[in-house]
Amino acid sequence: MLLLIEREQNRELCYFIYKACRHNQNGGKQLQSDIHQFKFKSAITVSILLLFFTNSFAVTFPDKPPEADYFVDNANIIQDKERNEINSIASKILSEEKIPIYVVTIPSLSHHAASSLGIEGYATELFNEWGIGFQDRNYGILLLVSKGDRKARIELGADWGRKHDYAAQDIMDNLIIRQFKNGDFSLGILDGVRGLDAMARGLALPKPTTPWWYFPALIIGIIGLVMLIINLFKTGRSGWAWALIVAIGVLLFFILRNAGSGGSGGGFGGGSSGGGGASGSW
Repeated sequence: MLLLIEREQNRELCYFIYKACRHNQNGGKQLQSDIHQFKFKSAITVSILLLFFTNSFAVTFPDKPPEADYFVDNANIIQDKERNEINSIASKILSEEKIPIYVVTIPSLSHHAASSLGIEGYATELFNEWGIGFQDRNYGILLLVSKGDRKARIELGADWGRKHDYAAQDIMDNLIIRQFKNGDFSLGILDGVRGLDAMARGLALPKPTTPWWYFPALIIGIIGLVMLIINLFKTGRSGWAWALIVAIGVLLFFILRNAGSGGSGGGFGGGSSGGGGASGSW
């Protein structure tokens, strides 16, 4: 669009120059006046177009949550149970430590005209737009999840001083992304909030929440393994049966390993980002 306008303006300007070569002195003065008017109109046209395009493609942000909530779930991935727990944790640490924790989920960065910023840039802009934290205690925490881009970001207020990047990455990798890879966004976000709460209090990071199916699968696997071994000794069979035992044993090993591993209403007071954080993808 802008290229076509520029071409048209150049063509008109060339026409004015051509007229200058064919007119006398009086005509030349009139031509100079025409050229000045042409430049003035062109400047106004370009300014209006630039303003239009700037407003059309400006980065947008979700509205702040109500005072009683500490999350904005525009991607619709947080279930009611986890919502209540997030609010409980965030409300408690805000009242006790004056540290606000907010969770924001969005459908995608492009939904907010922020694809060029990336997850890190948009988290910074959102953090500052909302003013998470307080000017005299700039320890705000933002967890941003972009479902469509399969990316997440923990953004910390400036007073954290980039001293907790390692802990934030541990939370991201072992508490949040681990659950996201299993398709459990709601639980991953809650585990992340629990981890951020522990980090902010200077406590050891919690382990990931054990999935509901873990203990039933473990019990069934052990019973099946024992019965299969007993049956083999009674019948004296070999071959594929022993291969099945090995397969069940490997399955139990991974179940145990995955379950046992883990990471070691008003929070808008003009805070700003700049204290580090961590990113992750799934």
